[in-house]
Amino acid sequence: MEIKRRGDGYPSDTICARLDFIITTPGRITDRTFMNTGKQQKPVLTGQRFKTRKRDEKEKFEPTVFRDTIVQGLNEAGGDLDAVAKFLDVNGSRLDYRRYADTLFDILIAGSMLAPGGTRIDDVDKTKVTEHCVFKAEENHTAVRSYAQVFNKLIRRYKYLEKTFEEEIKKLLLFLKAFTESEQTKLAMLTGVLLANGTLPPPILTSLFSDNLVKEGISASFAVKMFKAWIAEKDANAVTSALRKANLDKKLLELFPANKQNVEHFSKYFTDAGLKELSEFLRVQQSLGTRKELQKELQERLSQQCPIREMVVYVKEEMKKNDLQEQAVIGLLWTCLMNDVEWNKKEELVTEQALKHLKHYAPLLAVFSTQGQSELVLLLKIQEYCYDNIHFMKSFSKIVVLFYKADVLSEEAILKWYKDAHAAKGKSIFLEQMKKFVEWLQNAEEESESEGEED
Repeated sequence: MEIKRRGDGYPSDTICARLDFIITTPGRITDRTFMNTGKQQKPVLTGQRFKTRKRDEKEKFEPTVFRDTIVQGLNEAGGDLDAVAKFLDVNGSRLDYRRYADTLFDILIAGSMLAPGGTRIDDVDKTKVTEHCVFKAEENHTAVRSYAQVFNKLIRRYKYLEKTFEEEIKKLLLFLKAFTESEQTKLAMLTGVLLANGTLPPPILTSLFSDNLVKEGISASFAVKMFKAWIAEKDANAVTSALRKANLDKKLLELFPANKQNVEHFSKYFTDAGLKELSEFLRVQQSLGTRKELQKELQERLSQQCPIREMVVYVKEEMKKNDLQEQAVIGLLWTCLMNDVEWNKKEELVTEQALKHLKHYAPLLAVFSTQGQSELVLLLKIQEYCYDNIHFMKSFSKIVVLFYKADVLSEEAILKWYKDAHAAKGKSIFLEQMKKFVEWLQNAEEESESEGEED
């Protein structure tokens, strides 16, 4: 670059000033300083500082400072739960709920921070605890329900707290031994209400199956109080449906120690507590489970062509062990027998095939159809099967007559079915099929009565 000089041999004043600026400014000497490229230099971010909007800032707290803020807010709100809900709502944008969710829920439920195991960290310092929490509420459904509404509002407002709250409740259930009986009762009621309104999912109850809680009877006691609150909010059907969906219906017996895990003990305990609906529910579920296992085993034995005598012994043992009634067993036997064969698709051949198969197993059915109710169950099963499987539509009467001759079905049961105990499925078709046989039975009955009178 050529610098024009003044007559005395020095650069012009303007050029000198420019050189002074370049030399005294750090980092400013570049090729572009001396070259006029026609491009404007882009601004750089080095060393720049930007101000953050106040509303985007969250105040930084230590757990203890966070605790003090929450406790102060609850104490100022007092027993006014609307004020508590408003305080929690407003301060969520300022306090770090995400980081200190455990501390928040500990205080709202127990009144102070909890150490592992459930002991209160600040119990000796009354300035760091609050009386306005679930554990200090009145021990009644209405009071606890009001606190449940506070949690509902808080979690609806700050959705990210949902999972943390579930973990909090699971944790508190494991800590039950550290709480008084009254505190356990209030937590049970709170859990029941929150399960009813969907704030908590049923799987959180898995914490109740902890061995140390089960052995001391805490799990069963807690469950009874929780189920009562749940049913008070909804109804027994809603509770049993939720348990079934969560696969907890099969685990209810585990609320009791191993030596008491039977339907009789569960039924008495829950019935005495005023929860007869749940004891009946468990009986039905256990029966269904048992019947499924029995059906599976029977199907296996049939496929192996196990002798009828051995099958009779096995079924009787299962009936005694699981308190199964004959009506349930006869239906299972019919289903297993009909599932054991690959039936011919031709209507004219399937009846012959069915009669041969059923005649062989009639002695098995006869053992478990000694009661009128059992016989009616079997008749209805036959009617339903023949209706649902179109190739058997013309087989119904022939199967009934076979069972009558084999002493599986009695005259009284057949006449009762014909008169008023039949099902709606295919009624007109099957009644027509049975008409002549029923008339024969009735005539035979009248003849025997007249012979009795002559004697």
